[in-house]
Amino acid sequence: MTSSAFIFPGQGSQSIGMLAELAAQFPQVAETFDAASEVLGYDLWSVCQQGPEDRLNQTEVTQPAMLAAGVATWRAWRAQDGFEPDFLAGHSLGEYSALVAAGSLKFETAIALVAERGRLMQAATPQGAGAMAAVLGLDDGVLADVCEKAAKGEVVSCANFNSPGQVVIAGDRTAVERACALAVEAGARRAIPLAVSVPSHCALMRPAAGLLAVELQAVEIGQARIPVLHNVDVQSRADASEIRQALVQQLWQPVRWSETILALVARGVTHFAECGPGKVLTGLNRRIAREVTSAALLTGADMEQVRDTWS
Repeated sequence: MTSSAFIFPGQGSQSIGMLAELAAQFPQVAETFDAASEVLGYDLWSVCQQGPEDRLNQTEVTQPAMLAAGVATWRAWRAQDGFEPDFLAGHSLGEYSALVAAGSLKFETAIALVAERGRLMQAATPQGAGAMAAVLGLDDGVLADVCEKAAKGEVVSCANFNSPGQVVIAGDRTAVERACALAVEAGARRAIPLAVSVPSHCALMRPAAGLLAVELQAVEIGQARIPVLHNVDVQSRADASEIRQALVQQLWQPVRWSETILALVARGVTHFAECGPGKVLTGLNRRIAREVTSAALLTGADMEQVRDTWS
């Protein structure tokens, strides 16, 4: 049996029509989205399939949508006699999907929690005041220095360490714009503004993190059946209070994704399966650790191949 990790994507992987093919094959998809819709009070599946796109991209909708997509894929996998992996991890919001798969969070509880998380994040900064941008082809340390130089009393910092040469920055819009210009001057290939409604994983989210901490106190968190590596420090946790703390810190501190994948490889993981729409994390793996085998579970055929060849 190969050593494996299942990984869950976060915001940015959503699209109109996502999981439609999987839903036609597995009833677990509809069941999962129906349960989410019951909690939310609106038809989440309809928004994911029919839009409008600007509603799906609102963070308070995107977050439960991505959570439901990751968990639905996981449930479809398990219903087909899919094995349990050795580790789990999730990119940003995907960490909540991983905790549900691990048995630490109940799905309905997590849906309500991430919907509130999205609302808190949206409320933390005025519409249009914050921004995020992907910087390509610049050393992490150089980019950190660029952000410090560009801040000028505002907030801009590295938010997502996605892969070598691909780092997302976040903060006040004007500071992010200055940092993008300085990054290109410093040798970055490109600096691409991202279509997001909130500047995640930076100091602007600290007020939202404080309010999320209050919400988390009322949330029951159980023992993980499978170890989950957390974004904030690339460590797994067993204690409920420590998991709560990690989720609070995650909101305003960087996502250390490259380190997460490398840490899993160091623990012996050779195979990674992505649970959710798209292949974003699978693509990042090719740049982080080319020696590993990665697959996105987008169809029943994908699941069958992974089940039959990785076991």
